[in-house]
Amino acid sequence: MNSQFILSLITAIFIGGVAGYLGSLMITKKMALVGGPLGHLALPGVALALIYHFNIFLGALLSIAIGAVIIWLLGTKTKLSMEALTGVVFAAGVALGFLILPLSRAKEALIGDITLIDKIDLVLAIILGSIVFLIIKRIYPKMILSGISEDLAKAEGVKVKKYNLVYLISIALIVALEVKIVGILFTVALLVIPAAASRNFGRNLSQYSWGALIIGIISAVLGIFAFKFINLPAGPLIILAGTFIFLISLFFNKKA
Repeated sequence: MNSQFILSLITAIFIGGVAGYLGSLMITKKMALVGGPLGHLALPGVALALIYHFNIFLGALLSIAIGAVIIWLLGTKTKLSMEALTGVVFAAGVALGFLILPLSRAKEALIGDITLIDKIDLVLAIILGSIVFLIIKRIYPKMILSGISEDLAKAEGVKVKKYNLVYLISIALIVALEVKIVGILFTVALLVIPAAASRNFGRNLSQYSWGALIIGIISAVLGIFAFKFINLPAGPLIILAGTFIFLISLFFNKKA
C-alpha cells in the first residue's frame, strides 16, 4: 500500500465515523435533510478554493460556516423551521457557487477526489473530527431532549439556541471535511445512510449512535478499498457501500 492510499484511508475512517455518529443525532432530531443543503453551501467556497488554489476544506468551511450562522440568526428572528431556513440560504449559496465554479474542476467539486488528500487533510480530519465527536457526545442528551420538546428542555435548563448553534457548527465542520472525500453531492449521504442502517440494527440509543459510527467507518473502508481495486471514484463507492449495509440492515429491523 502506498502512502497516498494510507492517507486517504485514515482520513476517510475519521470523517466517515464521526459523520455517522453525527448523523444519528440528525435523524433523531428529524433533521436528516439539513446536511445536504449545508453541503451544497460549500460550493461558493470550494469554487473560490479551486480558482485561487488554496485548500478546498478551508473554502468549504468558510462558506458553510457563514451559511450556518445566517441560518441560526434567521432562526432567532422567525418561527420558520430550520429546514425551511436552510432551504432559502442553500438556494442562494448554490446559485452563487455555480456562477463562479470553474467547469473544468466541476467533477472534483461535486464527487470529491481522494487522490488529492494530503497530510494537512489527515491532520484536520483527526483533530477536527475528534473535537466534533467529543462535542456531540457531550451535547447528545440535551439535543435529544430539545428535539422531543423545546419547552421541556428549557425547563431543564438547556440553552436551546446556544446548543442549536453548536450543533449547526458541528455539522458545518464535518460537511466541510467530507467534501474532499465524497464531494458536495454526497455529503448528506455520508451522514444519513450509516445512521439509517444503525437504526435497524440498534435496540437502544447507545447501540444506535455507536452503531452509526461503526457503519460509517466500515462504509469508508470498503469504498476506499473498492477504489484501489476497480479505480472508480471513491466518493460514490463509499456511499454505495453504506447503501449495501443499509439494505442488509433491513433484515434486522425489529419491526420486520
